Amino acid sequence: MDENELSNEIIGIAIGVHTSLGTGLLENVYKECLFYKINQLGFYVEKERVMPVVYEDVRLDCGYKIDILIERKLVLELKSVEALNNVHLAQTLTYLKLGNYRLGLLINFNTFRLKDGLKRVVNQL
Repeated sequence: MDENELSNEIIGIAIGVHTSLGTGLLENVYKECLFYKINQLGFYVEKERVMPVVYEDVRLDCGYKIDILIERKLVLELKSVEALNNVHLAQTLTYLKLGNYRLGLLINFNTFRLKDGLKRVVNQL
């Protein structure tokens, strides 16, 4: 399954989680529920995967963590905020670049309809 097919599956799962829980919860609640559901469906999924920065050939742990990484190729950056902004987009793109990943989903669960809080982020590699 390529990144696009995988992202479509994950969007459906995220919509299901959002429909079940509604809005107004903390980001961590959505992360745990989404992680549980993705794992339950048999996908390889990692939560809070550490992303080191390489500077002058030295790997430095600077505290970057991907919220959820699926099948070692799809990055999920989750939010529960009033509105997404450019900083959230930049954060997602940074994770894509640091990990050399092609596609990420920036998802804000604090929306009436989840599709209004969803952004696909592509790293042009």
